[in-house]
Amino acid sequence: METIKKQGRYERIIVQLEGLLTKTSDPVARMATIAAVLSFKFDYFFWCGFYRVMGEELVVGPYQGPAACQVLLDKGVCRASVEQKKSIVVPDVHQFPGHIACDSRSNSEIVVPVYDSNSNVLAVLDVDSKSFNSFDETDQAYLEKIADLVYA
Repeated sequence: METIKKQGRYERIIVQLEGLLTKTSDPVARMATIAAVLSFKFDYFFWCGFYRVMGEELVVGPYQGPAACQVLLDKGVCRASVEQKKSIVVPDVHQFPGHIACDSRSNSEIVVPVYDSNSNVLAVLDVDSKSFNSFDETDQAYLEKIADLVYA
């Protein structure tokens, strides 16, 4: 997708989500709405959802797509994002050390941390694509804004 078209779509999605998310402050409900909207709006999003930080585990939260790994422990892109407290774009998941393949059809991934008001990472927004090199700095910038809506 062209960058300008992608930016416009994300901007419209953010306006839509801001309207939808005024109904509740519950983070799980907000995650469910975000995953549903993103999954519906981008055809290259193969899996889109959240993993919540629950002690030492990352436990699957609301998502759209095929069945997910229920619990992630000490490796993978999601764990790296939590530990490094930053977004991670992976053009080819098969080249990422310790990648966890919940579905072998996934070939690229972006993971964005979800922070509370005290800058603690409470979850990650995880998006997978069947295609290689699906995600770029535009996806990262806008998905970071969208992740901020969970605890807004």
